[in-house]
Amino acid sequence: MSKPLADRLRPETLDEVVGQSHIIGEGKVLTGIARSGNVPNMIFYGPSGTGKTTVANILAKVSGKALYKLNATTASVGDIRDVCAQTETFEGQNGILLYLDEIQNFNKKQQQSLLEYTENGKITLIASTTENPYFYVYNAVLSRSVVFEFKPVAARDIVKALKRGLELVKEDFSGAISADDDALLHIAEKACGDVRKALNSLELAVIYAKPDADGHMIIDMNSAEQCTQKKAFRYDKSGDSQYDVMSALQKSIRGSDPDAAVHYLARLIAAEDLQTACRRLMVIAAEDVGLAYPMAIPIVKACVDSALMLGLPEARIPLGDAAVLLATAPKSNSAHIALDMALADIEKMDTGEIPRQLQNKHYDGEGDVAKGQNYLYPHDFPNHYVKQQYLPDKIKDKKYYEYGPNKNEQAAKEYWDKIKKQTGDR
Repeated sequence: MSKPLADRLRPETLDEVVGQSHIIGEGKVLTGIARSGNVPNMIFYGPSGTGKTTVANILAKVSGKALYKLNATTASVGDIRDVCAQTETFEGQNGILLYLDEIQNFNKKQQQSLLEYTENGKITLIASTTENPYFYVYNAVLSRSVVFEFKPVAARDIVKALKRGLELVKEDFSGAISADDDALLHIAEKACGDVRKALNSLELAVIYAKPDADGHMIIDMNSAEQCTQKKAFRYDKSGDSQYDVMSALQKSIRGSDPDAAVHYLARLIAAEDLQTACRRLMVIAAEDVGLAYPMAIPIVKACVDSALMLGLPEARIPLGDAAVLLATAPKSNSAHIALDMALADIEKMDTGEIPRQLQNKHYDGEGDVAKGQNYLYPHDFPNHYVKQQYLPDKIKDKKYYEYGPNKNEQAAKEYWDKIKKQTGDR
């Protein structure tokens, strides 16, 4: 096999592309663009092995434009200028389609250099990225482009590509070769949505397979397992996949689902991202459990300290305790909601001066009209409480905190309702 199977099997038309049914197919936008031949500036966003480069190649072919490819990890502004200079040549007379892979590796200045070449329409840009373009692509480039998200390919669709690949592989062997359906499905599932990864595994399985007495080779479950020993786990400590796992972990704990909580924690641990796991669990303890079970904060802190001291793999044990504790604990976000409301007021309005009785003053100046600080020391009063104004005059009647409906906060509410009623504050 002179070329990798994934390259030999690369689709020539959109009908041959597996997956991406949300943007490819009858009545879908990319198919409509391909049929019209009028290709706009586009950004393809999604994980590796989902068809971004393949679709770009197909669109370049139907557009009639000359295709040039650059990778932003190695390309420079000079390389872009060299490509754009081709518009003045015979080859570029119908226009040029520039496929720029990994655009997130271009800095702002480099991305800005694309604008002058795309404004006049002589250059059509298709940029691809594995990161969220709304975070990594310069806004002026985004505003001139249509963003398409490429999603991980479902295992059932990858199996279709594997069967096509198997037919192509047969041409390289004189004897018959076949694969069990469960073996192909196993390879597809282990690829985690990456068609290229699955085809590479199939190619390895063909090499691993041993012919029988009749020269017939069978890719069975055993050979499939041997060639896919470790699942293709998608995780990038500086990319979207990390933030997706963090988000899923917190939302699962917030939703009180311990099974999902340990699953997403397991993803972080499998990626050996101990710092992210520890920090996220600490945030969740304060943000989502909060005052409903305040002891969650020191307990989770103890689990985190233990995990950092132990290191992996033992760190998973206290972190698992923390995740399940948080997922099954009562929830309250009342405190941080109150703080966010206060911060919002400080940002958008003049909240006024701190009341005189709360200021750090122990003497009066000559110009002070109101003499005396007049601070009432609560510990000098029954139940350590006395009514006085604490908020500035401009927002003195503002209510930020509302007691949550959980047992702990309701007990505190009942206590203070009773105290304040006794002092005539209610």
